[in-house]
Amino acid sequence: MPRFIARRALLIASAILPMLALAQTDAEPKLPAMMKIVVPFGAGASNDAIARAVAPLLARRLGNTVIVENKPGAAGVIGSDYVAKSPADGSVLLLSSSTFVTAAVTQPRLPYDPLTAFVPVSMVGNGPMLLAVSAATPIKSAAELVAAAKAKPGSLTYGTSGTGSIAHLASEMLSDAAGIRMTHVPYKGAANALMDMAGGQIDMMISNYTSLVAQIKSGKVRALAVTSAQASPAFADLPPLSSVAPGFAADIWVTVFAPGNTPAPVVARLNRELNQIAASPEVKALLEPDGATPMALSPADLARRVRDDLAIWKKIAVEKKILAD
Repeated sequence: MPRFIARRALLIASAILPMLALAQTDAEPKLPAMMKIVVPFGAGASNDAIARAVAPLLARRLGNTVIVENKPGAAGVIGSDYVAKSPADGSVLLLSSSTFVTAAVTQPRLPYDPLTAFVPVSMVGNGPMLLAVSAATPIKSAAELVAAAKAKPGSLTYGTSGTGSIAHLASEMLSDAAGIRMTHVPYKGAANALMDMAGGQIDMMISNYTSLVAQIKSGKVRALAVTSAQASPAFADLPPLSSVAPGFAADIWVTVFAPGNTPAPVVARLNRELNQIAASPEVKALLEPDGATPMALSPADLARRVRDDLAIWKKIAVEKKILAD
């Protein structure tokens, strides 16, 4: 009898153990008790505000602690490099903007490969920039801007926050798509460029709505179009630039990345949690002023989007010989 019982117990155990293993495999991966979201820009920037809204919501959903740490410098490269070299266990994440891809194609000595050193986790928000002109110009529409640029090639000036910035690359994309030539005036920061545009020293610039809104409301600056491929519900009175520059599209985004080689189950869980958080009222309130919306993409679709953006901006940077300051 004891031998029979022992044999039976062994048979039962052999049947149950694979089921237990399968249950463990299907269970949600446990994430570290302490996590960090790195923002590669200074405190107070829009990305910083989004990260500080996301962190407590993520902590609540995971039942752990999530802090935000700013590591600014070199157009986001310093903070990005820190995350690239962090443990690939979900404990350190990067919350960055489209600068992640523009820096990758304009920085001459990037300390990491953007396609292998990171895995995209979640696109928190995606939206257009605006093309705006100084009220000192007679230009009242995107079509008039293109006509003016064609009438006197090189005479229109556009300001940017610096050489190699997203605004610089987008403006060069516009020049190619519309068949025009404009003169680039780089500044040390978008605020200085906007001040000169409001004063009539430069003609136009491409920037996000939050940066432009005060001068638009003051009447010193006119918004003419959005940079998205289609019209934006947030700016219903503005046409897309593609209406005068066929094929033009230059959305900007906020995306969370993990270090490369982070296990797929960890990435999948973070993707599910962060996609839910991006649709929360707290985060949407920060996205909506710029016409941005959450994009609930899968990790595979998001990786494809990042690769596509890298290819688009690299083509422009190489053709125009653009290197960041």
